[in-house]
Amino acid sequence: MGSFAQVVAASARVAQSSARSRKIAELASCLRALDPDEVELAIGYLSGSPRQGRLGVSHATLHAVRAPPSQSATLRLRDVDSALDEIASVAGKGASARRADALQRLLAAATAEEQDFLARLLTGELRQGALHGVMLDAVAAAANVAPDALRRAAMCAGGLPEVAAAALADGEAGLQRYVVRPMQPVLPMLAQSADSPQQALERFGRAAFEWKLDGARVQVHKAEGDVRVFTRNLNDVTERVPELVDSIRPSPQRTMIVDGEVIALRADGTPLPFQQTMRRFGRRLDVAAMREQLALSAFFFDCLYADGEVLVERPARERFEALERCVAPDMIVRRIVTGDAGTASAFAEQAVAAGHEGVVAKSLDARYEAGRRGAGWLKVKRANTLDLVVLAAERGHGRRSRWLSNLHLGARDPVGGGFVMLGKTFKGLTDEMLAWQTARFRELAVRDDGWTVHLRPELVVEIAFNEIQASSQYPGGVALRFARVKGYRPDKRAGEADTIDTVLRLHRAQVQAAG
Repeated sequence: MGSFAQVVAASARVAQSSARSRKIAELASCLRALDPDEVELAIGYLSGSPRQGRLGVSHATLHAVRAPPSQSATLRLRDVDSALDEIASVAGKGASARRADALQRLLAAATAEEQDFLARLLTGELRQGALHGVMLDAVAAAANVAPDALRRAAMCAGGLPEVAAAALADGEAGLQRYVVRPMQPVLPMLAQSADSPQQALERFGRAAFEWKLDGARVQVHKAEGDVRVFTRNLNDVTERVPELVDSIRPSPQRTMIVDGEVIALRADGTPLPFQQTMRRFGRRLDVAAMREQLALSAFFFDCLYADGEVLVERPARERFEALERCVAPDMIVRRIVTGDAGTASAFAEQAVAAGHEGVVAKSLDARYEAGRRGAGWLKVKRANTLDLVVLAAERGHGRRSRWLSNLHLGARDPVGGGFVMLGKTFKGLTDEMLAWQTARFRELAVRDDGWTVHLRPELVVEIAFNEIQASSQYPGGVALRFARVKGYRPDKRAGEADTIDTVLRLHRAQVQAAG
């Protein structure tokens, strides 16, 4: 039976190492020493994502329930899991006091090192570089299975922890139970970035170009007469989008999985702001009334499964053909196939003129790389925009003095973990957004120095900017010029934000173009 101290010590060693290979070796060694049924818990702790999700524990709460550390390491992984279950399940009258009591009992049983780890885990500040790719490779090494086989299984299961336990218990044979099938959501494939359609064609040659809609990503499953709808985070939202269910049910295909976007459109067919679309996903009640006020339209671009046949390993051209058999023509995103840069650029301009973001270029030979930013998809947006994470916010001046306003923006560091700050902005924020974010930031606060409120890095915001300039003020060596907020992206997780590598690549391309 594995001790919590083993995981804490492994985390410390991983944090001290800058080499990816060393991080993988340390994590693999830790996982091998655990019972298979403890692996899922350990991966959650090492990744900063306990099984119970966010527990609402702040620095203020931890300060209020301080306990002297235990002198001996007696906590087991299951002890910690049980304690977190208790904290997560507390509700009703007197909940705060009962939650504090459960937290204090957990801390009192922990050593000083374990208390420090728990504090960072519970407040979302655990940063030791055990990112998804590193953890996946570590599990593969610990279980002696091929990383690609493990990745495919994790794709089918919708995550790594459960699959990791199976791999460590039964090796390659344990992965065979995880297959693409209807009603089990699959991690979505994501796109890398390109600067222009021409750049995409230089990589792919002849390619498909699709309008990039500023909607909400959905994955729709059908099995016989049952239809289920999942978000990009694999949440089941079927009951909130009845019109989507109604549009899919008549399909002649008995079983299928299709991938696409839903979007709220004006009467003239142009898109409403993204936040309007997302209103439908935030409402559990009055769905019928919301449907009348804010109808959603669905547009699909891929097919992962059709009538008993798994298609994720098939080339894109074959999946496009399958999609045409699954949904009506007016439910397929606008697409052309071309090898001509002028034609592709004109098509991208049409997308922008229609109010959309740009285009996605897709290799006709690419497989569906679920859960990854696949090399076979390249997004070409109409403007300079980045999806960044809000790291902190400053109190406003003047009429904004009652709100948290100036945002500290960070790009994801895929190697070292954490986020690299690129600058600040308060531009583009409406009064409604200021009020909303002030309330939300107080829920995410981990430290408040009286001027700046530092946050758990969870909120993704889309930022438009004029250019990226060299800057010695920020650790990445670059900053955004004239940054302004386009809108929050509640459909995206912090782990899906743009990376500092993307920012630096855009900066290099900008410098070369200017020279």
